This record gives sequence, C-alpha cells and structure tokens, in this order.
Amino acid sequence: MRIVFIGTGEIGVPTLQALLRSSEHRVTGVVTQPDKPAGRTQQIEPPPIKRALAGTKMSILQPVRIKGREAIEEVRTLRPEAIVVMAYGQILSRAVLEIPMIACLNLHASLLPRWRGAAPIQAAIGAGDRETGITVMYMDEGLDTGDILLQRKIEIAPDQTSASLHDKLAQIAPEALAEAILLLEKGKATRVPQEDDLAIYAPKLEREHGRIDWTESAAVIERKIRAFDPWPGAFMEIDHRRLKIFAATIVDRSGKPGQISRNENELIVAAGEGALSLGEVQLEGKRRMSAAEFLRGHSWIARR
Repeated sequence: MRIVFIGTGEIGVPTLQALLRSSEHRVTGVVTQPDKPAGRTQQIEPPPIKRALAGTKMSILQPVRIKGREAIEEVRTLRPEAIVVMAYGQILSRAVLEIPMIACLNLHASLLPRWRGAAPIQAAIGAGDRETGITVMYMDEGLDTGDILLQRKIEIAPDQTSASLHDKLAQIAPEALAEAILLLEKGKATRVPQEDDLAIYAPKLEREHGRIDWTESAAVIERKIRAFDPWPGAFMEIDHRRLKIFAATIVDRSGKPGQISRNENELIVAAGEGALSLGEVQLEGKRRMSAAEFLRGHSWIARR
C-alpha cells in the first residue's frame, strides 16, 4: 500500500519508523509542520517527525497550512492509497481527506469519544481515568469525530506521568495501525460511529493551566502534577517566584489551603482536603532539587 504519513509530535515517530521498515507498504511522502523557534534560545528547530527522517531521502512537505491549494496538490502528486495521521496539529480539509483511494486514518491517544482534542493524555491522568489507549479512526472534517475502526486499551498506572504514558502509547500505536491496515486490505474493517453524547474535550494546554489551585483536594492536585509533567508543568508561588513541582505524595495533614510547612525534611502544602508532601521542585531561576534541599535554603518555613 502506498502511504503518506502526516504528523508532527514525538508520539508519532515509532509509527512512522514502523511504516518505513515495512516490506509490505511504501511511504511515498511525509507531511509535517514547519520548523519553528524552540526553547529559551528560540533557535529554529525541526519537528520530531522531520528529525526522525534525518539521513533519508524521503520527500518531506512542510506547508504552513495544509488546507492551501499548493499543499493539497503536493499531497495529491504523492498518489497515496492511504493517509495516516498522528499528532499533526492541523485539521485536514475535505480536499485532503478525499485524496487517498482507500482511507484517511487518524491515530488518537485516547479511547474516543472520551478526550477529543489536543491534550488527551494529560486529561486522562488529571481525571483519574483507569485506562486509555489508541483509537484508529476514519477521518472526517470534525475534531476527532470520525468513525472508529479499532481501539487498543492500556491501564494507567497510579504513578503515571504524561511523559511515561505518552511513551507507552507511542509504542502500542504501530501495532494498532498495522492491524487496521490489514483489516482494510482484507475488506474486514468496520466503521463504528462515535456516540457524540459521550464526547469530552481536552483543549490545548497553556502554561498558566499549570498553576495549582490549593482549594482543590490533595488527590486532585496530585493527579494534576503528574498530568502536567512535562508540559505545562505544575507550579505555585513562593517568594514571589514560581516553584515548579515535579512530584508529590498525599499525606494526612490539614491546614489553610496553600499553607506551607515543614516536617523534618518534608515540604508540606495544605490543600482544600488533605495535604501534599512535595518531592522534586525547582524554584524559578534555580536548578531542580529535592524538597529537603529546598528547605535548607528556606529557613523561614515553619515546622508543624
């Protein structure tokens, strides 16, 4: 099968690599987002999908808008029988969706219709979901609204972060796609419409979403800390500076929400219900360190 792969994020790299290794299919081209400034230095960097193709002779398209006439014609010249999309970052127009002869498939990192949108991994952890997975769906013009071809489920561990769950989902995606393509080839692929009444959206996250609301329960905040690692990062204010929190443990203590105290080498913050003992933290302008190290430089934090 002649396949065009469309994607940008790191999560799609294992799937693209599996397609490139396949002896049964041929990737005729790859579409990804344009190179963009990244990091503190704002140096121009290629997206992860493009980096994964370094050293190959693969045809790489990087249109600013894939809906543009020129971009559509470039994809059409690649003559795909199937288009495979994962974490691209733009909605495809009907003109693009109609290019492949067989299907345009999207791999989404949730069990649709739960968590449509840009941040399904963070949303699943933050909500306390016990499972998630990869959905392979037929694409339409909506936001993750297409009919489902198949799903692959995995459990969410109690200590799962977005980083670790991202990597786990990235590894099961190639197998899910391989099975979906095989079903298409055999004419056995089904189409199951999504139940729109059950749809929940996970909108794109901004840095400010990481600000902790200490009136929430310790259990909710602990999940958000894991959900926001590595992006956008959970944080609170101390000494008029942001304190980024990478991990926390629920403890049986109480106090005014946001009240900070110490217990031996523990840095404790009270929540609306219960409290959290903070693990690794990073004060704005400083290096990442343990809570015990942080306390040594902040003697004003009272013992309780």
